[in-house]
Amino acid sequence: MKRRDFLFSTIAAGAAVSLMHQVRAHPLRNSIRGSAGRPAAQALRLHPFLAAHPDAVFIRRTQVTSKLDTMAKQSEGEALTAELFSADASGDIPFTNAMAIKPNLTCTFGTGNTAEGMGIMTDLPFVEGMVAGLSQHGFPAHNMYMREGNWLGDGYCASEYPVTGVLVDQLAQRQGIHAFDFPTGRHLNDMTLESLQAGTEVIWRDVHGDGVVFKRIGYLAPYNDDDSFLLNVAKFKAHGMGMTLTAKNLQGMCVAPYIHFCEGLTSLANRPAHVLADFHADREQRINALYARHVAEGIPRWDRPEPGGGYGMEVWAQRTCDALSVVGPGLHVIEGIYGRNGDGFNGGPGPGNTPEEFMSNLLIFGRNPLLVDVIGTWLAGHEPGNFGLFHIARERGLCPTFVPDAIPLYDWNGGEPVSATLTEQPRTPILCPYLRRDYDGQHEDQYHLVDEPFDYSTVSVDRLEALPVKAEIIALQNPVRDVALFELRFPKETHARVEIYDGMGRRIAVLRDERFNDGSYSVRWTPGRVPAGMYIARLLTPAASVSTRIVLLR
Repeated sequence: MKRRDFLFSTIAAGAAVSLMHQVRAHPLRNSIRGSAGRPAAQALRLHPFLAAHPDAVFIRRTQVTSKLDTMAKQSEGEALTAELFSADASGDIPFTNAMAIKPNLTCTFGTGNTAEGMGIMTDLPFVEGMVAGLSQHGFPAHNMYMREGNWLGDGYCASEYPVTGVLVDQLAQRQGIHAFDFPTGRHLNDMTLESLQAGTEVIWRDVHGDGVVFKRIGYLAPYNDDDSFLLNVAKFKAHGMGMTLTAKNLQGMCVAPYIHFCEGLTSLANRPAHVLADFHADREQRINALYARHVAEGIPRWDRPEPGGGYGMEVWAQRTCDALSVVGPGLHVIEGIYGRNGDGFNGGPGPGNTPEEFMSNLLIFGRNPLLVDVIGTWLAGHEPGNFGLFHIARERGLCPTFVPDAIPLYDWNGGEPVSATLTEQPRTPILCPYLRRDYDGQHEDQYHLVDEPFDYSTVSVDRLEALPVKAEIIALQNPVRDVALFELRFPKETHARVEIYDGMGRRIAVLRDERFNDGSYSVRWTPGRVPAGMYIARLLTPAASVSTRIVLLR
């Protein structure tokens, strides 16, 4: 399908020393007091609805009119973080742990954060807004880290530091976070694999379940440290691998040469012996067997010959899945305030072989990076079933499905998720050079949509979240202090009313009184000045009345 046919609108033998053991030596900036004089929470909690729906994907629409509107983009970052996290004494992200933020900070070939180059990277003002939002929740800036393995002295883009690195450094200084500095006092741009210190500068992880190419991978600390929470913020853009979204963005956490996921096996064989010890000796035989099987099974476009063909994509996808198997807990976000087509850098289908950018105004996020990427790929106008990475990830047990409409999808409205229908979501077609069909008599533009129909019946699964058999109301957090969150679940469209009653049976609030489609919804109750005690939340529909109890603390 051509662009004009679209309605355009609409992540040694392991780290011996944990970096966080050193981070904990830093005192918190201030002893903050909470309301009513009680000590402030010393932990963050991810929105309970996200925690309760690890296979769901969420879409938040933004309202930025120009990619050059710095203030609007930063405000969107602050707003998203304010909605995704809250300070909570029982939260599972302690303020003493690291918040490891991973934007896409790849090579810009000198264009940096200019109007021509900024679409190559995750938008920096948006990321700064997210950092500021975390600080507003009380998370200490000195425990936030923003790194890029490409910028190590032996990385892909070591020369990028004077271009974009200085801007990231300025961001870090404004917000008080770490970007290039380490507890050892050394600077990222000065370090190489040979000089990195285990635990404080590089985290070593053994690949789970044997792996295919990797046996062990080195990560730039504190990425993949035991005591870090990953905030992965990718860019909505095209690439030779298709759409370079959250799963691909995670390779930038690695140190060189492990970061070279696109490296061919012949080139890899020339690495030093101590590096090759971290790769399977029979990697070529493994790849050959898997590639032959996947071609025979009919992974779309996998039969494209080299160079730039299916065999190289097999190597990249298997390395990506090796790395995904060791990614720690976190949240994965696609920043799509504006999207870019082309080759992921400075080439594309625009005038003079330049990329093109579009105000797509969307943020896509969830707990599973591959499920997030399936939805991101679909929203970019492509059919996810045509991409080999998703087939291989499903085969390796890293994602339960790549059928787009089997993934639970929610519109994120100010922190209150609402069940959404995929086909009702506006799409922004993003042309890419992925496995071009220019062989065996086929003809396809260099930059194209990978949107040919795919028969999902060959891989179909039930929807990952089944509809309930009856209406339900669930307290997502209990006990609560300042805000109570409930999940409403409906098997079919119905009118429903949500009420709050105190311990004496008196109705004190009506939260919703409206019609709901089938699916799940999030509803919040802000108690205000009502006293501590036991309360009842009641859901009434024409067919039933159900309730749940919550305890309000003060």
